[in-house]
Amino acid sequence: MAAPRYNRSPSRRPLWIIILLTLICVALIGAYVYPPRHYSACYFLSSSVCSPFHPPAPARVYTDDEIAAHVVNINILLAPAFQPKNPKIAFMFLTPGSLPFERLWEKFFQGHEDRFTIYVHASREQPVHTSSLFIGRNIRSQKVVWGDISMVDAEKRLLANALRDPDNQHFVLLSDSCVPLHNFDYVYSYLMETNISFIDCFEDPGPHGTGRYSEHMLPEIEKKDWRKGAQWFSVKRQHALLILADMLYYNKFKLHCKPVKGHNCYADEHYLPTFFHMVDPTGIANWSVTHVDWSEGKWHPKAYRAVDATFELLKNITSIDESIHVTSNLKKVVQKRPCLWNGMKRPCYLFARKFYPEALDNLMNIFSNFTVI
Repeated sequence: MAAPRYNRSPSRRPLWIIILLTLICVALIGAYVYPPRHYSACYFLSSSVCSPFHPPAPARVYTDDEIAAHVVNINILLAPAFQPKNPKIAFMFLTPGSLPFERLWEKFFQGHEDRFTIYVHASREQPVHTSSLFIGRNIRSQKVVWGDISMVDAEKRLLANALRDPDNQHFVLLSDSCVPLHNFDYVYSYLMETNISFIDCFEDPGPHGTGRYSEHMLPEIEKKDWRKGAQWFSVKRQHALLILADMLYYNKFKLHCKPVKGHNCYADEHYLPTFFHMVDPTGIANWSVTHVDWSEGKWHPKAYRAVDATFELLKNITSIDESIHVTSNLKKVVQKRPCLWNGMKRPCYLFARKFYPEALDNLMNIFSNFTVI
């Protein structure tokens, strides 16, 4: 006969193992949900699963003025652009007195009287005009001091007068030493057929950049937002309105960005680059369409005499298709960016400075012999 079979009872794990596993799971969950004061749940887990815990920085409480400024800026940026039947460019000349290149500008403007307006801010003396196009185009002006907030005040004064004409859709700031590099049609197309403004803007960690920042700018302007750039801008109407509407950031620069001994700060080099980096960084090109040569490393840019004003010089300037900035720290880092116009790489400059009045005849000859420089 076959041996009798015995039924084995199912194996049972010791109760203490189940209890231990349960306690470990509870401990891990508790550590993850309620981490100790100086450690995170990641302390108990693999570093490949999660990174060390850093408590989020407390959100800054914005002032009433900041909230109001933000609302105004957003509404200006989101407002539908007015489309006039006859859009024009406002050419705004910031000059101490007479304009030595009026004859050249008259040749540039000739035949396009319905597509431009002229505004002249003369800060020292009443200009004597040699061109009929400039007669009656002076605005009420005040004294301007180099490096002072009065330079920004003059720019805003020009914008205020130019914005009174609803047909003005683009606003170009020029000096008495500026000259055109192309004919009017080229300039008009370049400025009017894009939706960005040409404001120079770059980060300079050196003494002539962030070295000019003051903590008095806080809390509205942080050091990380501080930028530098040339003052010669070209802006669309939307951005011209932003500049005119701003008082919050402007007052910070008026109070705390001054040329003082030991900590020189020049508002015309930092106000607009910093302002637009904060309120509409994607709406600006980050370079100026006015060429200035700072290669000599002096306080003022290279100036061109009559002997320098040649076709070769202007051809070289108009062939430049990269904006170049050099930091002011010991490393002298060269920052190069392609000049992108509607996503395409194009020459950067429409105007150039700084030309001495003696260069007028040479420039007139060059401009007469070539349709597009």
